[in-house]
Amino acid sequence: MAEISIDGQNLVVEIEGLDKLWALKSRLVIPLANVRGATADPGIVGEPKGLRAPGAHLPGVITAGTFHLNGEKVFWDVHDAAKAVVIELADERYARLVVQVADPHAAVALIERARP
Repeated sequence: MAEISIDGQNLVVEIEGLDKLWALKSRLVIPLANVRGATADPGIVGEPKGLRAPGAHLPGVITAGTFHLNGEKVFWDVHDAAKAVVIELADERYARLVVQVADPHAAVALIERARP
């Protein structure tokens, strides 16, 4: 799971627990100017992930790490599809972040309020 917060003009995504190991990341910091939007999207976990490099993928259990699909990098950290949030990015290493949070609607509202 991930914890999303706003620190000044940055979106901060903290990866929690053992997910740091599976995703090979502990923290992502993205300028809010590069955040295009966010949505709660439990259906995203059913879509193709692409090539995993590096990370972990055990269908129905965990998807974590960097995945390459159609020339884009997507960061995943999801166990429970019902709590998945998709954050669209521009001019960043990743085109999207797909992360599980405790309250998807609150996370989306936080991001949308903070965007310039």
